[in-house]
Amino acid sequence: MNSEHQKDAKEVSEKKSFVSPLDLNSENIGDGEQIDMSDYLDIPSSESMERQLLKGKVVAVTGTDVLVDVGLKSEGIIPIAEFTSPKGEILVHPGDEIEVFLEKMEDANGYVVLSKVKAQKIKAWEEIEQAFKENRPIKGIILDRVKGGLAVDVGVKAFLPGSLADVQPVRNLRALRGQESEFKVIKVNRKRGNIVLSRKAYLEELMTTQRERMMKAKETNSPIKGTVKNITPFGAFIDLGGIDGLLHITDMTWKRINHPSDLLKVGQEVEVLVLDYDEENSKLQLGMKQLEPSPWENIDEKFPPGSRVKGKVISLTNYGAFVELEPGIEGMIHVSEMSWTKKVKNPSTIVNVGDEVEVAVLQIDKDAKRISLGLKQIEEDPWESIKENLEVGDVIQGRVKNITEFGVFVEVLPDVDGLVHISDLSWKRITDPSELYKKDDIVEAKILNIDYVNKRISLSIKEILPDIWEDFFSKHSLDEVVEGKVTKIVDFGAFVDLGEGVEGLVHISELAEEHIENPASVLEVGQSYKFALIKLDRDEKRIGLSLKDAKRKEQEEKEKEKQRLKEAEGRLSLGDIFDLSKFHKKEDEND
Repeated sequence: MNSEHQKDAKEVSEKKSFVSPLDLNSENIGDGEQIDMSDYLDIPSSESMERQLLKGKVVAVTGTDVLVDVGLKSEGIIPIAEFTSPKGEILVHPGDEIEVFLEKMEDANGYVVLSKVKAQKIKAWEEIEQAFKENRPIKGIILDRVKGGLAVDVGVKAFLPGSLADVQPVRNLRALRGQESEFKVIKVNRKRGNIVLSRKAYLEELMTTQRERMMKAKETNSPIKGTVKNITPFGAFIDLGGIDGLLHITDMTWKRINHPSDLLKVGQEVEVLVLDYDEENSKLQLGMKQLEPSPWENIDEKFPPGSRVKGKVISLTNYGAFVELEPGIEGMIHVSEMSWTKKVKNPSTIVNVGDEVEVAVLQIDKDAKRISLGLKQIEEDPWESIKENLEVGDVIQGRVKNITEFGVFVEVLPDVDGLVHISDLSWKRITDPSELYKKDDIVEAKILNIDYVNKRISLSIKEILPDIWEDFFSKHSLDEVVEGKVTKIVDFGAFVDLGEGVEGLVHISELAEEHIENPASVLEVGQSYKFALIKLDRDEKRIGLSLKDAKRKEQEEKEKEKQRLKEAEGRLSLGDIFDLSKFHKKEDEND
């Protein structure tokens, strides 16, 4: 096109009164107010060539116009603005086929005057009127808030009353601005340019259709397609075309997954089954693994109880370890089934995630989809060997494995320990087992008890040692006075070492005839005193002592000796009397 033609085309385009439907002021659309589109369309009923829709091919695109060949004697001209996007992009290219509206057969420059926008408006009105007749929805974009509702672009501007914007009342209509949706046309008048829409009617119809679709899918157990809309730690929400359903993580796959994102991603198309539909609360539960055969169907044949199988440890808990036997099949080893001899508190001391293990199938609950596995059953039970080779009364030799405040653990067999309680370590009274033994000492002990149910063995070291208590009881009797050294003073009395590890107790009430507040006022640790035996308990290995009884007995013996000497004085010679007087003098000095 030469410069003169370009100038003429520009003048022609400037003379055109083109207005985009999006340029209409939305605030002018109010309750009871109609939009008169006749000023923009001005479509007569003439059967002439003018004022009709034609198809044409783009010949050229200039800086101001687009030339289109519609098969007439000359080319048509359309302002470039009708093909320019809001971002300034040219949306048409030479060779494109387009539909246009013939406004005038020839302008002052000989060009056919065409309009792309008016063609679009005519097509939009035809589509809207047809949708109204067929009661089908149309798509549109919500433009902005207007008086009484919202303005919507459906090719031409339409009105959406606020009460028909949603199924539930919408408090903030401006929040819907910019959203693309579908609407039902409930009123249309082309002459007056009046279109009224209802999004509520579309959503209600959609919900009814979807409810029927969901119920049918559930009843027939038919799969339906949907799109992953959102992913959470517990599952994924699937958009089934206007209605969302929850696909829980446990219903995604027969395999164990840590997070739904391990299997799905937003926007992914999936096929699911409707597991449950709560119509009253509009809750839809979906399943995806149910589309595949359950690996639990013939579980009894694949993993019969008593068989040995190999698997991989996939997770640990406080109470055990989960082992994958095959994809979708997991079993659990409880901590009580991990070792014959150890009390396992933490499974990680036996197995770790990723370990390949051989296990025994103990029990199968097909309905609950649970398999109980055992790790210790792969090895021989050492307690069976104990049954065959050891019995109560046998003396064993073993290594000290562990020392605690309540006793010493001694190895009876490899991985089988017996406990020597502190009371069975020695005939002597001890307060700390480490006073006698240290770890790895080799000791001999006698088996006192074997508990096969709780897997426990009780041992005694003192039982194979001489009984110092019995020896003491056999050599002494009640009321006898013995000598002992005070080893410990307490509030209620004092403990006394009577020799060879035998210990007795003198109560505070047995220290003196008078009342004593503090035993330390009478006795001193490390000092020896004479005590009377007032209690001898062979069974409990207890000896009761009395300091005041020993003193009384000693005094009684002195009195008896004095009386005996006095009675003998009358029968003595002068020399004997002289010797006796010296004896009394010595006695008085001692007193």
